[in-house]
Amino acid sequence: MHRLIQTLARVTALAGGLVLIVLIIMTTFSIIGRSLNKLMHGDFFQQNLTGLAQWLLDLGVGEINGNYELLEAGVAFAIFSFLPICQLYGAHATVDIFTSFLPPRANRWIAAFWEIVLAAVILLIVNQLFGGMERYIRNGQTTFFLQFPVWWAYAFSFAAGLVACVTAVYCAAMRLGEAVMGRSILPSEHGGH
Repeated sequence: MHRLIQTLARVTALAGGLVLIVLIIMTTFSIIGRSLNKLMHGDFFQQNLTGLAQWLLDLGVGEINGNYELLEAGVAFAIFSFLPICQLYGAHATVDIFTSFLPPRANRWIAAFWEIVLAAVILLIVNQLFGGMERYIRNGQTTFFLQFPVWWAYAFSFAAGLVACVTAVYCAAMRLGEAVMGRSILPSEHGGH
């Protein structure tokens, strides 16, 4: 079971990473295009290099249409994609200044408690995400520039959210098992990833 959860978490994180890379490239090209477009409309190019400026403008050099819409949808997907791997390895931000002096058994119970709370929160968030997706499917709303259905972005985030839910419930059960048995089962943030 652990191997399956680990594979799901890694594949989801890789998908999120690939989406982020594409978004970075898209944003870079969009910024360069917008800057070149502004430059081509400037006095120097309009007066001295009119032919070049017009040729570049006719090519469509400018901001990528709908880049904000794609960025918004892609970043939401990436966030949900990274949740499972962070959950599995316990790599969320922690403040253990007050618990570092406690015995390992107490820390296991504290970890189990917070793992259960986090699993409940992830389940709640993904449930609300599903509700939002259903609403957008029903009302047929599309994005302003690209005109793609808004629910598509919700669906991709929901798919990654489902993996986060499965991972969160698994991790909560394993951390509870660690507390009961008094030994480590899951890797920690200090272990090898």
